[in-house]
Parts: sequence; C-alpha cells; structure tokens
Amino acid sequence: MTPTREPAVSARLRLEDLSHRYLRTGEPALSGLSLAVEPGELIAFLGPSGCGKTTALKVIAGLLRPTSGDVLVNGRSVLGVPPEKRGAAMVFQKPLLFPHMSVEANVGFGLRMRNVSRDQTGRRVETTLRQVRMEGFADRRPDELSGGQQQRVALARALITEPRVLLLDEPLSALDANLREEMRGLVKEVQREGGYTTVFVTHDQEEAVVLADRIALLFEGRLQMYDKPQAFYDRPASRRVAEFFGATNFIRGRARNGAVETPLGHLKLARKAPPGDVILTIRPEAVRLEDGENSFPAHVTGVAYLGTRVACSLDAAGVKLRVAMPPHARPREGEEVTARLPAGSLWVLEESP
Repeated sequence: MTPTREPAVSARLRLEDLSHRYLRTGEPALSGLSLAVEPGELIAFLGPSGCGKTTALKVIAGLLRPTSGDVLVNGRSVLGVPPEKRGAAMVFQKPLLFPHMSVEANVGFGLRMRNVSRDQTGRRVETTLRQVRMEGFADRRPDELSGGQQQRVALARALITEPRVLLLDEPLSALDANLREEMRGLVKEVQREGGYTTVFVTHDQEEAVVLADRIALLFEGRLQMYDKPQAFYDRPASRRVAEFFGATNFIRGRARNGAVETPLGHLKLARKAPPGDVILTIRPEAVRLEDGENSFPAHVTGVAYLGTRVACSLDAAGVKLRVAMPPHARPREGEEVTARLPAGSLWVLEESP
C-alpha cells in the first residue's frame, strides 16, 4: 500500500505595499505590491521578463530584503526571520542538486540539517519520491537523470520539509513542450493533495491559466490585475492587460445611458458603462456572423484555416475585427456578411488619458 502523508499546514501569505529598488541604479524592481494568498491556494506571478515577479518571490523567501513594505505569514511579519526559519521552500528554474549526492541524499538533505533521525528521514524520502513519481531512482546521481527527473527531485527536496509556503521560480521553463505539460499536471496534483500555499512564477500565460487559482499580472514591478484566470479573458482591467492575454478587438466609443455609441452603431451592454469615452473589447471567439442585437454589416478581408479554427478578418465602418470560428466554417474573402457582438461578451475598458 502507498504511504500517505497528512496535508501540509498551509499558511496565509500577505504582501503589504512591497517595494524593492536596485542598489546600483535606484530603479524600482517592485512598486507597492499588495496581495493576499489564502491557505492552500496556488497563485501565479505572471509577466514579461524584468517585471519583478522573481524579485517578489525572493523577497518572500527571504533572499532579498525589500526597500519598504512587509511580508506576513499567518498575520505575522517575517522580515526579520532568516530564510531557513520562514517555513518556505523554493524550487528554482535550474534544479541545483548536489552532484556528488544520490537522489535519496539530495531529497533528505533538509531533514538531516534539522537532525531528523535516519529512519524517519528514510521513510519520508521514500514517501516523497513516490509523491513525485521518482520511486526506484533513490540511488541515482543527478547526472544520471533527465532534466525533468532532476526537477522532480528538486520538487521532492522542497516538499519533504513540509513547507507552509511553496515557492516555484519558473521550474518548468527549461523543459520541452511535452515534458512541461506533464510536469504541470504533476505540480498541480502534488499541490492539491498536499494543500500547500503556493506561489508560482512564470512568463507563460497558458501555464498560469492551467495551474493557478488566481493570477497576479505584473508590468514594470506594478500589479496590473489580480483575479481568477477567466477574468483576464472576460473582464480585463485595462487594454494592456487585454492585449497581453491575446485580445485583438478594440472599439472606441462613448458611453451614454447604459450603452455605447460606436462607428458600428449603438451597442448594448450586459452591464451599464460609466458615461464618457471608453474602449470596448471582445474576444475573437465571441464574435458571431449572424443577425440579431448588436449586429452590423461587415466585409470579410481575410480568411485563414488554422486546423482547429478558422481565423477571419473583418472591416466594418473602418473598424478592424478578428473572428475565431470553428474549423467547418467557410467564410469567403471579399464576402459581405452580418456580424454581431453579443452584449454579454462585450467588456468596457476605461479610455486611457
């Protein structure tokens, strides 16, 4: 029978107005980052290179001290607590295993540093290796393992300490596509079964959406949006957020009496918009080629068959729209069609100043 482990005592993590500046240049790597991670929740820090996501992770781990702000675990500040006593475990982009040690020795290293008995360490190593599907590899050396296997060992080394907070710094980015997908499933399974409060850093949108309960999107060290993955598609906080998540349709208009006057006509919304200049966005897959509410004439300017979908470009009163259609759809370039923007799929972005 497979040994089971009691769920980890997960913690509530809170970042309060966290800022960090580079010593040499004084430029901000983080600016006023505030958010909370609930016990057992997995959140993703997402954003392009240099946005501050790894800096935030290192501050949580205690590897960097913030210029200002605080890190609280279960309501208590840990800024004065050394990294090894914070109850956090970190897995880096590179596995960083001890090359002269076996897998068993690598995984059990943290327990030996805590003077856990040899018998207890052995049992917990066996259980943890089984948890990451590396049973049978205990006697191997790191150079006898594939990249994915090494990362599993690094994950096991973090898990065996039963961390209150698990920190993952782009641990899958060096793996090939198939292995990365497999490892995503393993990370999610292990995190859910163990109940670990987890912060996962990634620049990959798909990875964040697949793994995270909530996503914290960062640009230039500032938090742009913190919400469930679906909200980034359906209710983006700004045009920049929408564009980062692949939105391509933006329609300028003026909100009045709960609807928006646009070059496409009077568009009704499912939710009232505040009066004034706005930008409407709608995802390509939500646009319909049919008559009905919020419909208008359009001209098909391009069609591309992409296997799983057909990408169609439209021009309507000078507004460029992109439509994602099922693969059996066959619009023709040059064709005049009727397009519709369902009210429930339109989202209002405030016009930038």
